[in-house]
Amino acid sequence: MTKHRIYSVSVASVYPHYVAKAEKKGRTKAEVDEIICWLTGYSRETLDDQLVGNANFEDFFAQAPEMNPSRSQITGVICGVRVEEIRETTMREIRHLDKLIDELAKGRAMEKILRK
Repeated sequence: MTKHRIYSVSVASVYPHYVAKAEKKGRTKAEVDEIICWLTGYSRETLDDQLVGNANFEDFFAQAPEMNPSRSQITGVICGVRVEEIRETTMREIRHLDKLIDELAKGRAMEKILRK
C-alpha cells in the first residue's frame, strides 16, 4: 500500500499556513508553537531545527521526543473524518495537529486546547 503524499511534505512548508490561520483569527505564532511542542515533546529550539532541516511529516512525528499522552482526548471531525477513528498512526498524528490548530483559530482557550 502506498503512503499518503502528505507524509513526504515538509512540515516547514505547511507551518506558515498554520501560523497564518491562527494570526488571521487574532492568535499568535507563539501559541502555534506551544501547541506543536505540547503535542510532540519538541522544545522551541528543536522545533526550529526540524523546520530548518525541512523534516517531512513522517520523520517529524517519528522523531518526536515524546508524544503527549493526553492527545488521546483529541476528538472530533477534521477534513470530514473523525480523528479518533483514524487507524494509521502518522495520519492520526497529523490530524491531531490539524484539529488543535483549528481549535486555536476558532478561539478556544489554550487550557482546553492543551487538554488541561
